[in-house]
Amino acid sequence: MKKIAFFDIDGTLLDRNKQLPDLTKKALAKLKENGVFVAIATGRAPFMFEKLREELDIDSYVSFNGQFVVFENKVIYKNPLDTQEIENLFSYSLERNHPMVFMDEKVMKASVANDQYIDLCIKSLKFPYPSVDEKYYKNKEVYQSLIFCEEQDDELYEKNFPNSRFVRWHRFSTDVLPAGGSKAEGIKLMVERLGFNMKDVYAFGDGLNDIEMLQTVGTGVAMGNATEQVKMAADVTTTSVDDAGIWNGLKKLKLI
Repeated sequence: MKKIAFFDIDGTLLDRNKQLPDLTKKALAKLKENGVFVAIATGRAPFMFEKLREELDIDSYVSFNGQFVVFENKVIYKNPLDTQEIENLFSYSLERNHPMVFMDEKVMKASVANDQYIDLCIKSLKFPYPSVDEKYYKNKEVYQSLIFCEEQDDELYEKNFPNSRFVRWHRFSTDVLPAGGSKAEGIKLMVERLGFNMKDVYAFGDGLNDIEMLQTVGTGVAMGNATEQVKMAADVTTTSVDDAGIWNGLKKLKLI
């Protein structure tokens, strides 16, 4: 019976210090030995987890929260943001002094230099401040943007831009996706490509952008460090990422 397991990165594979626990690495190796197909499902851009893919020997992934899907190093789905939508969104954000970052599969570009919110948020991912190019979206396929604002601002964007989806990932930043975009949709595409049954699909996650994924797959697993909202959406809750969460979760499911 074919089985596949998808893993979020931040707070799931990587701990709070953005490190990969040794036991997590061992757990995934054991999982593959047991014949389970292993893939990543993340909000990150592909260039942001190249080293992790190499370390774990994983070449299939759902990135940008489902907007860029790769199976065995081949792109099988792309869903970039509409250029006019970004243009309108950028104009709106400028009026409110909310800077943005634009991302494709290779790089990210900031709309302004030396912004404290951009600096804080990007540093939390262990990446340097992006180079600046406020027109980057005009000539490139942008799969995800980031708006740097506080949570009380989300409602304004959601109300005025129904063709986009906003998913908060940091106190000072929200992801911008095409409406309807999610990790769940990207997983559906890969599962269909592989010919798996959804009941044989597992997913591990901890964030708000993991909720649909956990609800869609056959068995959704929330990390112990996940919010209550995420845990409620899951079928199973494991221990935290810092407390052998992946290893314990896979043991609980009898996959290793």
